[in-house]
Amino acid sequence: MNRTLYTALFYLGLPLVAIRLWLRARKAPAYAKRIGERFTLGMPTLQPGGIWVHAVSVGESIAAAPMIRALLERYPALPITVTCMTPTGSERIQALFSNEPRIQHCYLPYDLPCAAARFLDRVQPRLAVIMETELWPNHIHQCAKRGIPVALANGRLSQRSAKGYGRFSKLTAPMLAEMSLLAVQTEAEAQRFRDLGARPESVEVTGSIKFDLTIDPQLLQRATELRSQWQAQDRPVWIAASTHEGEDEVVLDAHRRLLANHPDALLILVPRHPERFNSVFELCQREGFATVRRSTGANVDAQTSVLLGDTMGELLFLYALADSAFVGGSLVPNGGHNLLEPAALAKPVLSGPHLFNFLDIAAQLREAGALAEVDDAEGLAVEVQRLFELPRDAQRMAEAGLAVMRRNQGALQRLLDGLARLIQ
Repeated sequence: MNRTLYTALFYLGLPLVAIRLWLRARKAPAYAKRIGERFTLGMPTLQPGGIWVHAVSVGESIAAAPMIRALLERYPALPITVTCMTPTGSERIQALFSNEPRIQHCYLPYDLPCAAARFLDRVQPRLAVIMETELWPNHIHQCAKRGIPVALANGRLSQRSAKGYGRFSKLTAPMLAEMSLLAVQTEAEAQRFRDLGARPESVEVTGSIKFDLTIDPQLLQRATELRSQWQAQDRPVWIAASTHEGEDEVVLDAHRRLLANHPDALLILVPRHPERFNSVFELCQREGFATVRRSTGANVDAQTSVLLGDTMGELLFLYALADSAFVGGSLVPNGGHNLLEPAALAKPVLSGPHLFNFLDIAAQLREAGALAEVDDAEGLAVEVQRLFELPRDAQRMAEAGLAVMRRNQGALQRLLDGLARLIQ
């Protein structure tokens, strides 16, 4: 498939795109809003001539935040347009940069030549930066036609994804060849991009900027104060974060097993997607757990067994409240989520076996003794209980995770240096 056929199929598939938006809007009503932006219609006023950063959703937006703040500092005269594709990503971007007047935001239009051209004619960026994996052939080609350098930041490409791209080499290879910089996390990923058609001189191994995460001391202080308010300083607390459908039942099963030996244990359960908050709350109630929703602001008392993290932008704070952390998306074949956030907070990290999106990070944490992997509810309960009962083991895991973080820092600086060479 070449780009012409891809574009024709995209146009033909627009009715399916509309149906998909409608279906998603039934669960998340925000998908029914701002639809015109997805075709460059009714877009907000955008100041041209700056830097365009694309972060597809929440995870990429959070990962991009340190880079965007550094770009704001390095280029004080340039506006930065930050785009995404999801309502939750949009909410996160607006929350992260609500006090920064040089940040402008909209949805990225669909990857149609006319929409991409209108978007670029309006924004006129001097540099385009795409976070992690969100590569769109027509957007990249329209940038190349205008002489706008395109960089992939914090790039990652699993073996499975590389095989998928490889099946469409006539589309993928020209797209990658038009990119000016692919700043990727590991040498294995760099080689996959080269094999798919990226120009070798454009590929650089810069590491993962997620290692450069810094924790605000006030966040830790707030977490200590809230646990004190709950009278839970000595209560065993664990978190299961970014869980997907099919994982919540396993986590609650593990929590029930824990309660047999630690009846005062508290689980903080944080579903990955906001549209699942209500259904997971109902699940907790059906399973008989005394559950408090974080969004209500209700107090967590001695009878509370589960705190449902149903707010946006609080994940780091919720991690800080816990003694140990399970990171979801890993008991189901989703590929896992960011293991470094709890590690940066000095929490022992637990996960399931499906970590193909974070193979290098997982390997480093595993080899350092900072990560324990489980397969089911029984294994999860055993590991959490071990960390409750053996605080020295928990401390060793926490210190090992921090050591891995420190050893890998510097990726953000290397990325910024690469981007500096492209800004005209």
